[in-house]
Amino acid sequence: MSLQLRNIRLPLADFALETDAMFDRPITGIFGPSGAGKTSLLDLIAGLRRPVAGAVQLDDKVIFDAADRLNLPPRLRRIGYVPQDLALFPHLKVRANLLYGYRPALLQNELFTLGHVAEVMEITPLLQRNVTTLSGGEQQRVAFARAILSAPRLLIPFLLRIRDEFRIPLIYVTHDAAELVALCDEVLMLERGLLIGRGSPADVLA
Repeated sequence: MSLQLRNIRLPLADFALETDAMFDRPITGIFGPSGAGKTSLLDLIAGLRRPVAGAVQLDDKVIFDAADRLNLPPRLRRIGYVPQDLALFPHLKVRANLLYGYRPALLQNELFTLGHVAEVMEITPLLQRNVTTLSGGEQQRVAFARAILSAPRLLIPFLLRIRDEFRIPLIYVTHDAAELVALCDEVLMLERGLLIGRGSPADVLA
């Protein structure tokens, strides 16, 4: 799997996110101070924000191209996105949350079934529970499981077990340098919308 951002420009409140980047490692970390543009970068990859210039290509498929006015909607990008607030539906039970956006017709791998994903994420006993009765950790596991069941080619962010079990390339955003060193193969450093460093965690964070 490879994800390529070419000549991206996305105006933000105080600056513009401008980047060229290739994501082709199993686990890529994105690091930078608050307000550097990390979440905006994830949003444009997922299709939640639209740059004014540039292109985004996932493997051999262009999913966004400003010049050609091509903008594949989020539901068709097959990119699993777990936002910081988890975005679970409080009026639905866990099972209904998991099945939201689930597309069995796209799945050709028995790993991506409701039963198997629920087992791996250790949420099988929670399937009939209301989301509002879950602990924070339980809600997080449900959110990850729902992202997996959308049949993603890219999952943002990740758990190591997700990586090992499902072999999904991952992008992970954190403020914790120790997490990047322990988990990521490569780190991109952002500052005010610009890519100012790239390399191994040890090199970038030195």
